[in-house]
Amino acid sequence: MATLMHNQRASCLTALLAVLLLAGCAGLFTPQGNSPNIYVLDARPAMQTSTVKHDLVLAVNMPQARPGFETAQIAYLQQPHELNYFANSRWADTPAHMLRPLLIQTIEQSASFRAVVPTASAIPADARLDIELLRLQHDFTSRPSRIQLTLQAQLIDVRSKRVLAVRQFDATEKADSEDAYGGVSAANRLAQRVLGQVAEFCITVSGKQ
Repeated sequence: MATLMHNQRASCLTALLAVLLLAGCAGLFTPQGNSPNIYVLDARPAMQTSTVKHDLVLAVNMPQARPGFETAQIAYLQQPHELNYFANSRWADTPAHMLRPLLIQTIEQSASFRAVVPTASAIPADARLDIELLRLQHDFTSRPSRIQLTLQAQLIDVRSKRVLAVRQFDATEKADSEDAYGGVSAANRLAQRVLGQVAEFCITVSGKQ
């Protein structure tokens, strides 16, 4: 009888160890949660070289963002006034931060300024461009869905501390597909177009100083 009980306990212990071992091995191969898809705004500048030349240094401030858009989450709308964010897709950085190098490259490509630099550069600036991101969102309230981008630009004379001009840029682009990636692709095309308009704004207003 004692031998039978001992054998039963040994069998139970062996089975338990086998279950634990299998569970441990399974844990090595089972995903611990899906990693989010990371997207960037990296639209290549599409600015034509301008015939207008300014002997000015233009500083580009770090863009600010309105509440709801100061995040790396990708925003979307399913009904008016209600902002949501994709669960498994996000920007590599906040859209406002990703816009500055693109904007500098776009204005540089125009060759209209002596130099285009970020603020806090060692080069003294004659003018400063301030940008506020009012919205960048994937709008599903219509079909096909669309991307909406709104920027407000303000050009300032650094020496006189005078506001030269303020302008709002509002544009939309049809999404390539009804998902985050389709919106990101459209957002890059939209950014390319709008940043070109901002560059033209800087060139035109700087000529009126």
